[in-house]
Amino acid sequence: MPAMNTPRIIVFSRTTGYRHDSIPDGIAALRALGGAHGFEVTATEDPAAFAAGLPGCRVAVFLSTSGTVLDEAGRAALRAHLAAGGGFAGVHAAAATEYDWPWYGELIGARFARHPELQPGTVRVADHGHPATAHLGERWELTDEWYDFEDNPRGAVRVLATADESSYRDGRMGGDHPLVWCHENTGGRSFFTALGHTAECYADPVFRAHLAGGVLWAAGHGA
Repeated sequence: MPAMNTPRIIVFSRTTGYRHDSIPDGIAALRALGGAHGFEVTATEDPAAFAAGLPGCRVAVFLSTSGTVLDEAGRAALRAHLAAGGGFAGVHAAAATEYDWPWYGELIGARFARHPELQPGTVRVADHGHPATAHLGERWELTDEWYDFEDNPRGAVRVLATADESSYRDGRMGGDHPLVWCHENTGGRSFFTALGHTAECYADPVFRAHLAGGVLWAAGHGA
């Protein structure tokens, strides 16, 4: 396994449902962050290549995946990766993935239900002790799809940030609306951010620091 200061990351972005135009921008951002933080980045949409690339890698990143994206071998490889202490980072539509696999539901923390139209809104930071949110103020203004989830994951995960539904139209989760969280319920570290819909966010230094913090935490860095 690579040294902790030079982790290897595999980015998986296969879609069988809605496909985000921002996926190439997300891959480019992760490659740039890899160069800046000293980790190797491999990107694939091939389930067989994903399964083959997992052994020895520190973090599997699901970047706006959608629908059923893994075969049985890929599912087994991902479970083994987490069981061995490997990390996972889900970005945006990763929560709209593998609906028929209960274990993945536990890994991701909560499943996507719906979202209102793309619009500006406010993130409220709940935990500044995590690398994904340490650089943020109390409030973070940005334009995104404000995901609602089938269930509120609070109680099963460490909530890092929430959506302020008073700052945008048609949010349906109410006053407690987790948006970014992490946990260690499936063996290794799992991080999820519901943000990341637009191509522009992946060029934003604030969002890039958020993404880098989540991936590096999943790789074992930070509390």
